[in-house]
Amino acid sequence: MARMVLKMKRNGTKSRWAVGGVVALMLVAATSVMAQDSREQSLLDLANQARQEAGLKPLVWDAGLAAAAHAHAVRMSTEGPLAHRYGGEEDLGQRAAAAGAKFSLIEENIAIGETALQVHQSWMKSPAHHDNLLNPNIDRVGLALVPAHGVLYAVADYARGVEAMTIAQVEENVGKVVAANGIQLIADASQARQYCAQEETADKTTGTGPHPRFLMRWQSADITKLPPVLEQALRTKQYYNASVGACEPKGNGAGGATVFSGYRVAVLLY
Repeated sequence: MARMVLKMKRNGTKSRWAVGGVVALMLVAATSVMAQDSREQSLLDLANQARQEAGLKPLVWDAGLAAAAHAHAVRMSTEGPLAHRYGGEEDLGQRAAAAGAKFSLIEENIAIGETALQVHQSWMKSPAHHDNLLNPNIDRVGLALVPAHGVLYAVADYARGVEAMTIAQVEENVGKVVAANGIQLIADASQARQYCAQEETADKTTGTGPHPRFLMRWQSADITKLPPVLEQALRTKQYYNASVGACEPKGNGAGGATVFSGYRVAVLLY
């Protein structure tokens, strides 16, 4: 059994989350290209101007990231001092996923400034924030500028978007990769779906049906590749049939909070 989780690096007011080993570009569906506030739109324009000058693609506005950024900016304005996480608050990846963002990589810049231009300039002068804003691996952004105490509390959540797929689509895509190894897929995915949805400590399938000789479930934003352990099992040629099931992603945070917004899949080999 393997589970891919997010790793975080912090440097001052820079925060970066990345799915281990996931670097493949995935299709994204743009939610909107415009910010809701004129100052936020100005900050977005400044960011994309800087990216254009650096030869990078512009960032697309993401409503889920924006919601997460706004909620955190409000907390900064009321709780202070500036921080990427306050008491009782979820981690960056968790709160962005809960707000509806889907991503394989996520980073965050925070600041205080009197204007959008001042915030942008402060980020460009800081190596850590500069690297986040000009990261060639991100393509989406959500910005928040919350006025309080005579200044603007700024949060920018940058991410690499992940295509939103249904459970059936996830199963179909993973099934194709498994079948390419000469494995016959079982039409009934119920047993694999049940195993997928079980808690991490559960190591057996439930219900009726044939007993699988190999079980694995994992979470990843990239379903075009199988985990190395599963690939190795397929190469042994000891298995002839497989059941592929998908379910809602799970997390290892308090209350089962989602670690990231990738996909959770189970493969049973017979």
